[in-house]
Parts: sequence; structure tokens; C-alpha cells
Amino acid sequence: MMKVLLFSLYKLLLIPHLLVYNYSSNKKLINHDLQRWADAKEISKSNVQLLLHFLTYSKDFRTIFYFRINSMVKHLLNIYCPKDASFVIDITTKLQGGILTGHPYCTILNANSIGENFYVNHLVTIGEINGKRPTIGNNVSVYTGAIVIGDISIGNNCSIGAGAVVTKSIPDNCVVVGNPARIIKKDGKKLIYK
Repeated sequence: MMKVLLFSLYKLLLIPHLLVYNYSSNKKLINHDLQRWADAKEISKSNVQLLLHFLTYSKDFRTIFYFRINSMVKHLLNIYCPKDASFVIDITTKLQGGILTGHPYCTILNANSIGENFYVNHLVTIGEINGKRPTIGNNVSVYTGAIVIGDISIGNNCSIGAGAVVTKSIPDNCVVVGNPARIIKKDGKKLIYK
């Protein structure tokens, strides 16, 4: 009972977040994120209720929200409603809506662009080599410990397996695993390697 009361009081502190959300130029992207999270967690509420819920219970969602609002006010909000310090999204990354995280502890997203409905797990690095960064398509999932680096493209509807190290471009509709990464499934068909 006490925990419910404390979380209810905490939601009152989030009123400035609601004001920022209502006036954000990225409100459409935030709404897409909210719907993806709501679908994954099987929660049915209004966008405002979802925002309050995820800001209260999820530091990784706060990180995404602060990335989306991208103004000086996020630093003030972060003081009493902190984001996840171990989940980093580079400010220059173009991130489309619908990002979903699965405990993104020690995860870094530093890409040219990341498409819609991106999913990422913990210990993932998406980063640069010699200033060149990846471009990631829509509906891509990157699982635990994967590394995607350099001037490469990851196509739409791809899954990057846990621990994979991807340094070459991957076409659409592929599943890749291993170090170095290799395609094990393309367009729904398993590929056989000898």
C-alpha cells in the first residue's frame, strides 16, 4: 500500500514532463515509442497515462524521452527523475519512433540513423570506426552483447544475434550470428554452411 502511495506522489512530480511532452516537436515519435512499449507490456491506457507510467517505472524509457525532447530542460528534469546513466544515445543519431529496450544496461547507440520499431538488449554497442557510423533499417532487433560498427548498413527486418560482431553490411530480412557475423537465415530460409 505504501509503495502505491509513493508512486502516486512521484507521478505528481512528473507534471513538468507532461508539459514538455505536450509542446515537443517530437510528440509523434514519443507517441510511437509509447505505443510500442504499451503493446509489449500489454498495457491499454491513454498516451498521457502511458507516459506517466513509463516515466515512473522505467529509467530506460526516461533516457529515450529525454533524447526525444532534446532541450536544456531535460537536464533539469533529469535531476529529480534521472535517466539510465548506462544507456547512451548519441545526440546526433537520427532515431525513428517505436524503439523498445530490454534492460539496456551498458548499451550505446551511435548510428547515422536507426529506423522504426528498433529493439535493443543490454551490452550492445552500435558505434563508429574512424568517424563512420552504421545506418540501421526498420524493424531491426539487436540482442545481448552484439556489436555493430563502422560505415555499414543493416537492412529492414533483420535480427542481430547475441554476441554477434557485425562489420559488413547486411541485406533486408536476415538473421546474423557469430564473430565475425554471418547470415544464417535470409527471407525466412535457413542457409547451410559447411
